[in-house]
Amino acid sequence: MTISEAQKSGFLLAESLGDLYEDVQQSALFSDSKTFMDAVAQQPIGEIVEAYLVQKQTPSFDLASFVTAHFLLPTEQPTGYYNDASKPIKQHIEDLWTVLTRQPQDTGGTLIPLPYSYVVPGGRFREVYYWDSYFTMLGLQVSKRTDLIEAMVNNFAYLIDHVGFIPNGNRTYYLGRSQPPFFALMVSLLAEEIGEEVWKRYLPQLEKEYSFWMKEENEEVEASFRRIILPNGAVLNRYWDDNALPRPEAYKEDVELAHEASHSSPETVYRHVRAAAESGWDFSSRWFTEGQSMTTIHTTDLLPVDLNCLLLFLEQSLERAYRLQNNLVKAEELAGLASQRAAAIQTYCWDASQVFYVDYNWVEQVPSPNLTLAATFPLFFGVATPEQAKWVASQLEEKFLKTGGLITTLQTTPQQWDAPNGWAPLQWMAYAGAKRYGLTDVADKIAQNWTKNCESYYQKTGKLMEKYNVQTDELSAQGGEYPNQDGFGWTNGVYLKMKQELG
Repeated sequence: MTISEAQKSGFLLAESLGDLYEDVQQSALFSDSKTFMDAVAQQPIGEIVEAYLVQKQTPSFDLASFVTAHFLLPTEQPTGYYNDASKPIKQHIEDLWTVLTRQPQDTGGTLIPLPYSYVVPGGRFREVYYWDSYFTMLGLQVSKRTDLIEAMVNNFAYLIDHVGFIPNGNRTYYLGRSQPPFFALMVSLLAEEIGEEVWKRYLPQLEKEYSFWMKEENEEVEASFRRIILPNGAVLNRYWDDNALPRPEAYKEDVELAHEASHSSPETVYRHVRAAAESGWDFSSRWFTEGQSMTTIHTTDLLPVDLNCLLLFLEQSLERAYRLQNNLVKAEELAGLASQRAAAIQTYCWDASQVFYVDYNWVEQVPSPNLTLAATFPLFFGVATPEQAKWVASQLEEKFLKTGGLITTLQTTPQQWDAPNGWAPLQWMAYAGAKRYGLTDVADKIAQNWTKNCESYYQKTGKLMEKYNVQTDELSAQGGEYPNQDGFGWTNGVYLKMKQELG
């Protein structure tokens, strides 16, 4: 069954549920809006909707009873499912790979079936996630699970072939957006294990992903708007979502936000919110014009430095694959595009006044004032000059590095991608970026502080978490639309890789 056929034959889509969808999500029947979107209908959707319209008119109608009678709700893992302080932390993670692995299956509902095994993050995240998976793969590499790395790369190639891009996760409600494009890095990781020929194997999918991000406005009626041409002719990219609607997995929250942000139309707010979700940084003061308030979100006004570094690597990866194929014309074309993007990143994202890389506000034509860990990506990908790398590393050590690792931004807010929280993927990008430039003192401090934080929390709770409070070990990470999750795929991966690096 193709993905499009699966959608037509019973996938739980918000638009097909009509009033039932909105009534459930607005009722706060579930503390997490994602719960209902992950449910599986037990009868044809049309029959359920018809029954709902009739039964809800009766005086004794109970919404919760109706939902549980007609939908199979996702199973919640029992308390302690992922924790076991009786084992050494490394053994705990090795055992968790099996616990977090899902086998190919078509379970119905909103889940997009995949042909190969994959690792989920854990907790409420019951499906594979795009950028999470690269950092999970770092740990799988340490665990010598090349088979699982290859299976996951094949799944993402499958999604590119059948959807046209890699969605945020393998759920139909994520089909309007992607996530930070780490596919080329995944292929690079696999090439380290089984050889350079994999670049030729996945070249068609690398090309398709690049086309997704570089599609122009006038190429088709429902084109993507991720590509921006700047006044000097340079091309950089932004995050976007093809839908200007509340996110089904956070419907109530988005509707309330749009009501609060009265200075903008609801459609504009939804677009900015969804774009921030595509970034993976959902949510952060990084995306706000006023640091504390999500009502000032303006994600699509920004050209993110991390996204453009990832796309630079994708262009370089395409060049590499074309050279292996002996297609020198295409290789030179991509080399030129990569060179132009690298120059644009330096022109628009290096803020000399702050000696730091930042996002660029292409609408106002000014650098963003927000300093964030996205600045580490030009180091990770070798875009920075040695002098720029030293300035960034110096600021990381002075302003971001805490006893438990790096804070994500310098703003303390109720958002989870702000201080005091730290996240495994950004610790790795910062560590590897500093190490690339020979800044080993800073790199090692980042890795040591982060791994000690993970170990300390594990000793107390037996868990590895989605995110950590890096400023104090007396409080766990807070903020965001849902509680801190344990499991946890990318934390497990980065921890194993950093411990291997530290020796």
